[in-house]
Amino acid sequence: MYKIVIDSCGELPEELKEDRHFCNVPLELEVDGYRIVDDETFDQQDFLRRVKDSATSPKSSCPSPECYMSAYGSEADHVYVVTLSGQLSGSYNSAVLAAQLFEEEHGSDKKIHVFNSKSASIGETLIGMKIQELEEAGESFEKVVKETDAYISSMNTFFVLETLETLRKAGRLSNLKSLVANTFNIKPIMGSTKEGAIQQLGAARGMKKALIKMVEDMIKVTQNCENRVLAISHCNCPQRAQFVKETVEKFAKFKKIVVVNTAGVSTMYANDGGVILAF
Repeated sequence: MYKIVIDSCGELPEELKEDRHFCNVPLELEVDGYRIVDDETFDQQDFLRRVKDSATSPKSSCPSPECYMSAYGSEADHVYVVTLSGQLSGSYNSAVLAAQLFEEEHGSDKKIHVFNSKSASIGETLIGMKIQELEEAGESFEKVVKETDAYISSMNTFFVLETLETLRKAGRLSNLKSLVANTFNIKPIMGSTKEGAIQQLGAARGMKKALIKMVEDMIKVTQNCENRVLAISHCNCPQRAQFVKETVEKFAKFKKIVVVNTAGVSTMYANDGGVILAF
């Protein structure tokens, strides 16, 4: 038996929420001292309202090792953990420490591996789906880890946001040499580096053109689309997500396209109107 633990930045589609093999470990959010647990109780509309009304930037805190240890303590023999990029959050280090503490307390009968997604949001979910595919195919724990690591190395995450202010204030853009200002409605197309940091990939004037360019850039770096799953997450903008999906389908045929609304942490960073692609 296996279990796939994903921190709450990784949004689970409804079918995976009902799948006993998957679970989320929640991060916490804070707006002006008001704390919000990023679990099934998260109210996106209320959170966006609080952020809009606040003069300060919202904050997030990663799950404690104790939270992860609780998730590890199932009957599963194989436990796979997928976290936010180690470049963006302490979630990965917390999960690794929890695995070490769990083994010290309970022995080594259970196999636990923590994956640094080097991504975020729906990118984490795709990794979880890949793990399940390999487990259901009957692969060994070691083979699942090896193949999933290779899959992570092949992944890309792109996104276009209405504003980069939350990322900027949180220090997540510190590695960028330059940013395109919002003057003249210029929208940067952003993406993950292979190490899991954030980089600027390009820009376009206006959201629609930026979304189209994001899709075009995605197609340029994606091979064997028919064998890959594409995931789209959006922050409170299902029409934009549908536009991106339809634009993708004009260029390429993917094995599957998954569309979800952002959960708490991704909502905080994407802000109202943001769209994320992972593939």
